[in-house]
Amino acid sequence: MNTEIIIVSGLPRSGTSLMMQLLHAGGIPALTDHIREPDSDNPRGYYEFERVQKVKEDAAWLPESRGKVIKMVSQLLYDLPPTESYRVVFMERDMDEVLDSQEKMLVRLGRPVGPRGEMARAFTLHLNRLHRWLAEQPNFAVTRVGYADVVARPAEAIERVNAFLGGRLDPGAARTVIDPSLYRNRKAMFDAVGG
Repeated sequence: MNTEIIIVSGLPRSGTSLMMQLLHAGGIPALTDHIREPDSDNPRGYYEFERVQKVKEDAAWLPESRGKVIKMVSQLLYDLPPTESYRVVFMERDMDEVLDSQEKMLVRLGRPVGPRGEMARAFTLHLNRLHRWLAEQPNFAVTRVGYADVVARPAEAIERVNAFLGGRLDPGAARTVIDPSLYRNRKAMFDAVGG
């Protein structure tokens, strides 16, 4: 298992930073450079590693990430070389919540917000294609984890992720990072049923 690279992936604003925090607190070393500072959108930090963005051109750093966890947006999974083995914890979140969270972040940053319907269709098409592609890759193992499930039922979600990772996590330590108050862009229906 320590020869595999653990990747937390998903759409932007799907809960990847929370999963990175959870895995790191649970005892899996995180490969991060701390360049992107915590802010109001991610008050506990982003857990990013800038070299990930150019993995297609430069993957020389990948061997040093074996046995560690790195965060990577879903579009970049296609660029990973077939010479490594990957265990992907793929974060999923309600599309309206993803778009709400992205829109709020873009507005705060003073950046333009794209047409919501077009974004939703593009993301859905991307995810459908990506999951078909991942299923065909012999060097990828994938588990899909719902962001709402992690927040509402952390013990169950952590147990499932821990089994996927071969029991490497300390579940009690992992659970300490979950803060339901940071689940700010949620559907009203979730609030109504009490999560």
